Amino acid sequence: MVLETDDGLFSTKVLTTYDAPEQGILDGVHQVVADAGVDLADLETFIHGTTLATNALISRTGARTALVTTAGFRDTIEMRTESRFEQYDLNLVLPTPLIERRDRHVLSERIGADGSVLRPFDDDEARALVEVLAERADGDTYESVAVGFIHAYVDGTHERRFRDLLLERLPDVAVSISSEVSPQMREFERFNTVCANAYVQPLMATYLGELERRLQATGARCPVSLIHSGGGLMTVETASRFPVRLVESGPAGGAIFAADIAARHGLDAVLSYDMGGTTAKICLIEDQTPRTAKTFEVARTHRFTRGSGMPISIPVIEMIEIGAGGGSIAGVDVLGQIRVGPLSAGSEPGPASYGLGGAAPTVTDADLVLGRLSADTFGAPGIDLSEEAARTALDAGVGATLGLTSDTAAEGVVEVVDENMANAARVHAVENGKDVSRFTVIAFGGGAPLHAGRLCDKLDVDELLIPPGASVGSAIGFLRAPVAYEALRSHHALTSDFDHEAANRMLAELWAHEATGVVAAALATTHQADGPPALETERWVFMRYAGQGWEIPVRLDAAPFDHLGGELLANRFEKAYEEFFGRAIAGLAIEAIGWSVRVATPRPPVDRIERVAASRDVATGRSRTIHDPTTGTPRGRQLSWSETTWLSVTVCRVRQSSWNLRPPPGCPAPSRRSCRPTVACW
Repeated sequence: MVLETDDGLFSTKVLTTYDAPEQGILDGVHQVVADAGVDLADLETFIHGTTLATNALISRTGARTALVTTAGFRDTIEMRTESRFEQYDLNLVLPTPLIERRDRHVLSERIGADGSVLRPFDDDEARALVEVLAERADGDTYESVAVGFIHAYVDGTHERRFRDLLLERLPDVAVSISSEVSPQMREFERFNTVCANAYVQPLMATYLGELERRLQATGARCPVSLIHSGGGLMTVETASRFPVRLVESGPAGGAIFAADIAARHGLDAVLSYDMGGTTAKICLIEDQTPRTAKTFEVARTHRFTRGSGMPISIPVIEMIEIGAGGGSIAGVDVLGQIRVGPLSAGSEPGPASYGLGGAAPTVTDADLVLGRLSADTFGAPGIDLSEEAARTALDAGVGATLGLTSDTAAEGVVEVVDENMANAARVHAVENGKDVSRFTVIAFGGGAPLHAGRLCDKLDVDELLIPPGASVGSAIGFLRAPVAYEALRSHHALTSDFDHEAANRMLAELWAHEATGVVAAALATTHQADGPPALETERWVFMRYAGQGWEIPVRLDAAPFDHLGGELLANRFEKAYEEFFGRAIAGLAIEAIGWSVRVATPRPPVDRIERVAASRDVATGRSRTIHDPTTGTPRGRQLSWSETTWLSVTVCRVRQSSWNLRPPPGCPAPSRRSCRPTVACW
């Protein structure tokens, strides 16, 4: 929780209240407002990021949902695609569809890929199906309905008609239609996206409404805005209609935070590293802009294996996630190797050292045993760390099996975690054609600064930046996010037979729709008195050689297409293709598949932070033993200084509020005058 006032930033952390998620938010609000000495009625903006939708999809605790689709496509979400995420696993278990077969229903309508009506919509058949949905044999009525017809991305008339008939009979049922949620080709991905939206819609609408109501009851008068997976702000109304856009809202804030820090320091190539309680997330940021994608996976059965989850086709900040958080559970596998994650103790029951009922050893327990964390200065309110409990858990979960002391077991756990993160960063960079060693790592989150030094060492990265407010970086990122929304639409066009007028009409429609929503959200969020805000627009087209299965993004100019638009697109595609794959393929037909328009309020200017020479003018204090797998167990000294800097020391630990930093041995790097905190280095 972060509050920004004229006097600076005030932050706090509270544990999740699982029974009533909004209560934890309110507890944090009251605490941080009291710390800052301000009144709730004086708040101008309230921005919220949440993992509630994600957790509901993973734990399957959403609404009872039905899917209505075109006859012959009832089992599309179960048949998936021909891809196997583990090709040689003969016992491979595919993910279970979000909606069971008994809850999937069909209509005999049909629209072709060119928009022609192959089978007309039958109102009588639709009304009969509505009665089936209303009168379930087992008496367990539906709370939500997802509607996904074949080729509805071309023409959503049939979907809208069925929604109207359904709401006439069942006005209290939530209805999601794929032509509004995700108007893109590829029915497996589109159907999953609309199913996910419908599945969490009642939950999120209730939660957001209750949060807004209780905030107002406490005296707050400002509107609530939500940060979506693409890194922009949207209203509660939009979030309630399209809650699937909230699936990656929390991590998106972290990427925006890192991009803002990169802009302030003039960094063009950044690897953001966000380590929280359950996972660590890594994102490539170039030219102060996070990389984005138009699809991602959620609820993977093999947590970090691509293809094992539910594909969601929405704009999202692209990042890789691994099970390497502070609460990740450590153990020994059948081969006698230490394994960490993906299971996590979370905040309840939490690591063994929390004393809240957790018994399994975690990364936090290992850091505490190694001396990297101090029970005296731990940043979570109300939690007293127990080193004895941490050692007991490590002995039982790792040491006893491998014949290791608790110190050595802790070293092994930390080394495995750091190597897992380094491998994930390498893979993510290679998949995007980047050399990670030329990037600067920006580390934030409660655990990232503690492990970032070793990560940089493994990746041969020379620069590591730990910004102020690192432990609440994602929340600070919410404050830096623009009001923005991105629309994606499938529209097939060959560059050799390009209808520039049709493309211009389609892009203009997308812009007009998004601009209206962004202006309304900006006026509500920022209380602008000078009229509508200025808007920035990005336009992209997703292209491929004819016959290929996937596309690459090509950026478009603001100017409309003319009669040479097809030739222009072909030239830009071949240039982008050569940058991605090293060569273009002459003589092949080129086609555009998808189009994207992103409308946003401008990014505010930032104050540049200049480099300063590293300072060795530090004060010495008491000693504490720090265990390190590369240097043994040296004795360190407490050091203090009054500006952000770097120390070239054997082993050190830097503490600032609720995050810790331990650079690797001899880690040199430039410092930057980003604030003047007082920190402690052990």
